[in-house]
Amino acid sequence: MTIQVKICGLNSRAAAEAALRAGADFGGLVVFEKSPRHVGLEAARALADVLRGKVRIVVLLVDPTDEALDQAVAAVAPDFIQLHGSETPQRTAEIGARAKRPIIKAIPIAETADVARAHFYADVAEYFLFDAKADMLATRPGGLGQAFDWKLISGASFARPWGLAGGLTPENIARAIAIAKPAFVDASTGVEDAPGRKSPEKIAAFVNAARHASYTDTAGT
Repeated sequence: MTIQVKICGLNSRAAAEAALRAGADFGGLVVFEKSPRHVGLEAARALADVLRGKVRIVVLLVDPTDEALDQAVAAVAPDFIQLHGSETPQRTAEIGARAKRPIIKAIPIAETADVARAHFYADVAEYFLFDAKADMLATRPGGLGQAFDWKLISGASFARPWGLAGGLTPENIARAIAIAKPAFVDASTGVEDAPGRKSPEKIAAFVNAARHASYTDTAGT
């Protein structure tokens, strides 16, 4: 099975073009002002135009109001909405219905009990994205370059396809895939030279490493 790859936090034309050259499957645009990868709506619109038709466009929102959701959908016309906040299953369903877009729901993971939360979203999200849970002092829920213990989800069964995020790099992605066995992987901080500054070389290396990874290669696990 070929692992799908999402490069998130694309905030410049150079970064978007690097993701396209590398052969990413998804391009993520963060519309969340507390993130160093935040793009305003006009910039998001321009970047979406670069990506459209070449990758599936994902707009990342955190606990959006209806107004913010409407504005993001109008500007970006995304293929997916990624919800990375504390959205309840009910609110997730409302957002999906209002946006008329499939939902990727991020599930923060720190311990076994967190994994079970995904089941509550099975009827309202098309995909799950397991990410490292931010600590209480963090100013944002993701994009912190932190990984969680991938063995927490190894062998687990879910009603929806799911992806893996959190501290993934070109160096550790093969091991992460072998342990967790996700349908897709998501990198942001791990393909940057500095917060919010994507590295074309790291993007290319990450996509290449993910493409050559295997569920059955358990070396080093």
